[in-house]
Amino acid sequence: MTDSSRATVVVCGAASWNHLITLDRLPEPVPHMQFALGDVHTLGGTSAGKALHLADLGTDSTLHALVGDDDAGRQVVAALSSAGVRFQSYPSAQTERHVNLMTPAGERVSLYVATPSEASDPTVSLMAEAIAAADIAVVDLSGIGVQLVERRRSGEVGAPIWTDLHDYDGVSAFQEPFVRAADVVFMNDDAIDDPWALMAGCLDRGPRLAVCTLGSRGAVALTASGERASVPAHPVSVVDTNGAGDAFFAGFLAASLAGASLEACLDAGARQAVVALSSEHLHPAVATSGRA
Repeated sequence: MTDSSRATVVVCGAASWNHLITLDRLPEPVPHMQFALGDVHTLGGTSAGKALHLADLGTDSTLHALVGDDDAGRQVVAALSSAGVRFQSYPSAQTERHVNLMTPAGERVSLYVATPSEASDPTVSLMAEAIAAADIAVVDLSGIGVQLVERRRSGEVGAPIWTDLHDYDGVSAFQEPFVRAADVVFMNDDAIDDPWALMAGCLDRGPRLAVCTLGSRGAVALTASGERASVPAHPVSVVDTNGAGDAFFAGFLAASLAGASLEACLDAGARQAVVALSSEHLHPAVATSGRA
């Protein structure tokens, strides 16, 4: 077990500036006019979400991400700084930006309006060095993430990798190298009927632990040794579903570093997800940054 008082976590992946637009229903694929119920400009990105919640939980963590020298990048940096996130940025031609069309029921269409440029070899090497010096490396689905897990699979030494596969269906070619490089994998049930079979399939390729979030039905976990655990979701009045999975991930990871049981880690994740679900931002700290 890692000593949680000294454990260090690096989070590598996406940080973005997003425009969230809430609609009564997702648009149909025909020309039409539709009125928004509301909108907000705010910090986004799955890695930024994890870093925000790890900071909230007191975990010694640093976010590593590509950010451009543009207005969106300055918004990202300011929001992270104000929320108390330790952040190491790397140069990109532009900052990642999304427009998310959402409904109160949690449905979402994410439009990528800008993506980071490909990371240079020196940037990848610097991130790999950070991973080598950490106790846990969170490597998220992203272009830079692909480069980092490919280095791991080629034999490069580093911290155990935890990765978030999101809506993984068990066969996606993009997620495959992440599965094979990871020690721990997370996913949600958006694209599957049997989470236990999906998790078992992941464990067959190398990870020691798989976790699947089930939305309002809670979450389940399976270890390589066959241990199973499940917990219900915590009650919450949902404001926005963005970042709930990242909050769950952070809660689980922080509890794991503290030596909690598998079931207790799941419950800690479910409890932290409530923090994200109760805010229109990835974390309530973003709302107080003065930039959102």
